[in-house]
Amino acid sequence: MSYERMLNKECKPTEAEMLKWVGKRAPLWSDLTEYLASHYDLLTKIDFGGKKYGWSIGYRKSGRTLIGLFPERDGFTALVILGKKEVVKTETIFDKLSKKVQKVFRETDQSHDGRWLWIRPSTKKDIESIKMLLSAKRRPKC
Repeated sequence: MSYERMLNKECKPTEAEMLKWVGKRAPLWSDLTEYLASHYDLLTKIDFGGKKYGWSIGYRKSGRTLIGLFPERDGFTALVILGKKEVVKTETIFDKLSKKVQKVFRETDQSHDGRWLWIRPSTKKDIESIKMLLSAKRRPKC
């Protein structure tokens, strides 16, 4: 399944433009980005990931990406990369995750550098599940 992403390399979007592009899922995007701002000390960077992925905003700490957000027309995809230790932590909270996030986790193969979870949230429960995954990666400050 493909979604319409921001693919014009010559036109770097602002965070506000990304939010507008997300459209009807903007409240979910805002919930997640506000959570990231209030619970983590992260650097944000807007990057172009190529003609397949388009523009995204990455949230990093100490050179490691916590999460990447890819705006799409009326939605977005969150990329959460879990290392081996984080996969084990996630298995302990698996039953608390939304059905969608459980499905993504189950269907994503473990590679040498972890699991790359591409999650397209559509509910508040999906956002809460993403927050739990992030906690497995890095403890929030509050």
